[in-house]
Amino acid sequence: MSYIPYNKSLKEYSKKLRNNSTLAEVLLWEELKSKKTGYTFNRQKPLLNYIVDFYCKSLNLVIEVDGDSHNHKYDLDLKRQKELEAYGLKFLRFDDLEVKRDINNVVRTIEIWIENNK
Repeated sequence: MSYIPYNKSLKEYSKKLRNNSTLAEVLLWEELKSKKTGYTFNRQKPLLNYIVDFYCKSLNLVIEVDGDSHNHKYDLDLKRQKELEAYGLKFLRFDDLEVKRDINNVVRTIEIWIENNK
């Protein structure tokens, strides 16, 4: 699917999230925005009634960094993921600490996923 609808009222909130990113999100964004992967990613992208951390339209890939805001929200995260997967999206999830402590491995994992799924 080439277009995934989104709730337009989330645009302002997604901008706020971009301006108040976590350290892990900033670290990963520095890697993704430089296009080291060869693909363009958006951050804090509204999709359906949700905002995902990172999104690559050409790969149908969502990357989530699960930090404190995801604690005790496993069921909600799973519901959101299932709804987005119904549109053909794939998910990669990384723990906040993993991104902070081993960004090179996180980027390598993304690169391997891209190589196996492009």
